[in-house]
Amino acid sequence: MKVKLDMDEMDITSAESKATYEEIKKYVAEHNDGMKVSNLYIAQVKRKCGIELAENFNLPKSEDARQPRCPKEKEEAIVEALKAFQMI
Repeated sequence: MKVKLDMDEMDITSAESKATYEEIKKYVAEHNDGMKVSNLYIAQVKRKCGIELAENFNLPKSEDARQPRCPKEKEEAIVEALKAFQMI
């Protein structure tokens, strides 16, 4: 049995729909008066939205280490970017 698939008619793959952290930062800055967001904030929002993250090898040395939390306005800007890139 032979099957011919035209890749142009296929939906985008999950890899094609993912934006890099740099692309998300650029989108946020362009659409929010130059607002800057960190990789940590992007990761927090992605985790909150249920987006699977790669394993982080740069973990804190103690379990009770504190991390800054993403401010609400930056979280909203990141969510907007994730929606624009069709990640959520």
